[in-house]
Amino acid sequence: MTGAQHGIGAGGAGARAAATPLGVRAQVNLLVAATTAVILAAFLAPLGIVLRNTAEQRAIADATTRAQAAAALVALGRVPQDDTGSLTVFYGDGTQVGADAVRGPAVDLASRGHAFTAQAAGGVEVLVPVEGRADGIAVIRVFVPDQTLHSGVWRNWLLLATVGLTLVGLSLLLADRLGRRLVGSVTALAATADRLAAGDPMVRVTPAGPAEVRRVGAELNRLAARIDDLLRAERAEVADLAHRLRTPLTALRLDVDTIRDPQEQQRLAADVDSLTREVDELIRTARRPVREGVHPVADLTATVADRVAFWSALAEESGRSVDLRLPAGPVPVPVPTQDLAAALDALLGNVFSHTPDGTPFAVSVRAAGEWAGVTVHDAGPGFAAPGVVDQPSVGSTGLGLDIARRTAQAAGGTMRLGRGPLGGALVALTFPPLR
Repeated sequence: MTGAQHGIGAGGAGARAAATPLGVRAQVNLLVAATTAVILAAFLAPLGIVLRNTAEQRAIADATTRAQAAAALVALGRVPQDDTGSLTVFYGDGTQVGADAVRGPAVDLASRGHAFTAQAAGGVEVLVPVEGRADGIAVIRVFVPDQTLHSGVWRNWLLLATVGLTLVGLSLLLADRLGRRLVGSVTALAATADRLAAGDPMVRVTPAGPAEVRRVGAELNRLAARIDDLLRAERAEVADLAHRLRTPLTALRLDVDTIRDPQEQQRLAADVDSLTREVDELIRTARRPVREGVHPVADLTATVADRVAFWSALAEESGRSVDLRLPAGPVPVPVPTQDLAAALDALLGNVFSHTPDGTPFAVSVRAAGEWAGVTVHDAGPGFAAPGVVDQPSVGSTGLGLDIARRTAQAAGGTMRLGRGPLGGALVALTFPPLR
């Protein structure tokens, strides 16, 4: 058992920050909101302009009516009365009555007999000429300020904006309900795929939602069934192959018994026993379920204590001392209890198989942060080929270490080999935090 000693650590660099893309539901809501906003803008903006123009035309029409009424009075020689302070009468002799106003070019143009509306500073002036007077043509001027021109426009625009926001909100509510139904079906598919990837081949999804999503759900169920069939067939073939190996192993055992050289017979018998144990382990592995649940959990402290207690009787019989170091509380790791026990049995079995009787060994459990690990080391000769997992020492197939390695890697951890404090082999299994 060699290689660089492994220390328990955080297991990698921190997670990289990445921009999270919008989900389907958010994209549907955003699309509906943008579409509704564009449609409402195309409809409400012209409507707002129409309301503004209508208000201006109404104010000018009212001013024109007042100017024409005043012109009738002036034609009769009477002076019109105005309480608004916006009406001015310019007589042909240059005098004026009413609101104070400057006689500008527009009034001079109207005095030639033209009635019209002209822009003025701060508003609009309505000009109506009065002909037939002895002093010349008089001009009636009614000034309409901008405030009167646009009276009520802002209120109407606010009402339109309120209606637009209400329609956008209703469209978002409807889109969210529709998106929730669509995303709910896709989320169920994703959850089923996650459980399938986590090792639960029996999980199935109930197809729901649009036709395309239901089709994906049906295909996912077919895929899960196919994976389950392949796993069962593979395990059956492994178990059948392992059982077939028993017959040549039995014949090989009988041939070994016929060897007359005691030392050669003992060496070959040990090799046959080791190969028999590996075949038995293959059969047990083939019969074991694929995964104990979607998220398996084992107590590393309790499992190590149990397996060391199991091997302690053999250790006492062979004169080996055991140094067991465990933390005070439980140490949960994401490994099925049966797989973890098999890995520990493989490591402890290697100690007994590849070190002389009386060789001490030590087992310790450590927890650093959320990561945890177990270390087994002894005072034996160590590995024959340092750093190579599948080549421990002479006489071993390496399957025991391979079982331990696969157990750690299946959980997302690692196995490291090295030289321990006792001078012999060291094997350290490290397990990541629970997900």
